[in-house]
Amino acid sequence: MTDLKKFARNILDRLEDIVIEAETTGKPLEVDPFRGQIFELFVQCEAANCVHDEADPDLSSDGICQTLAERWGLREAAQESIRSQEKMSTDAVGRMRLLWSILRMWMEWTYAWQRWPEFKQPQAEAPVE
Repeated sequence: MTDLKKFARNILDRLEDIVIEAETTGKPLEVDPFRGQIFELFVQCEAANCVHDEADPDLSSDGICQTLAERWGLREAAQESIRSQEKMSTDAVGRMRLLWSILRMWMEWTYAWQRWPEFKQPQAEAPVE
């Protein structure tokens, strides 16, 4: 296994640990300490250049959520729900909500990360009239 693959596995394992801790404690992912920990992982993914299209390993929001969904068996749960014409289990729906939270946080982080240079630029002084 390459160093980059090990890095990706460690990021995904850590993210899953954070999500499960939040789920177990009944606290939202969107508040600290979870929010800060997750944003730090996003920064590491960006620094490793693993968030762009066709990155290998894929640590983009889609890649992360797809991997976690696979680990948690959500594809199978959704397919079984459709096949049996019954609601998904409460646990599966809860895990899907956690993935949606991760996606929202990713969008929030991406927006702030991409706009950061705008706010780090020295402000031009207003002309004196």
